[in-house]
Amino acid sequence: MSEQNFDLVVLGGGSGGYAAALRASQLGLTVALVEKDKLGGTCLHVGCIPTKALLHSAEVADVTRDSAHYGVTSSFGGIDIAAVTKYREEVVSSKFKGLTGLIKARGITVFAGEGKLVSPTTVEVGGDRLTGKNVVLATGSYSRSLPGLEI
Repeated sequence: MSEQNFDLVVLGGGSGGYAAALRASQLGLTVALVEKDKLGGTCLHVGCIPTKALLHSAEVADVTRDSAHYGVTSSFGGIDIAAVTKYREEVVSSKFKGLTGLIKARGITVFAGEGKLVSPTTVEVGGDRLTGKNVVLATGSYSRSLPGLEI
């Protein structure tokens, strides 16, 4: 097992985790960021960002439909779901590339895999043991499931 030391180990690469990692790197700290899935988490990949992209497409359709009200002549031909989906995926991809580039440029070391907190200052991920002067737990959350209200 390889052992590495950092000023900060962040467990979770979602919005909170990557923000903490970026700020720590700005302050000159050495940072390890552990993520089991994709950097950016739920918000970037399936939550906030793709939802806002879809809402933007809907707003454009709505404004186009009502353009005569503003003195603009246009015709609304409908919504191309495949094109809207492509737009959403392009927005997410662009933001993901930007985030990964920023993480790399700031010298943050990313460890892919499920991390396990084994002491107040140590996280294990894969075959690596990461020790930090400080550890931030930013593992995200799940909504509570209530019996009879399954979605």
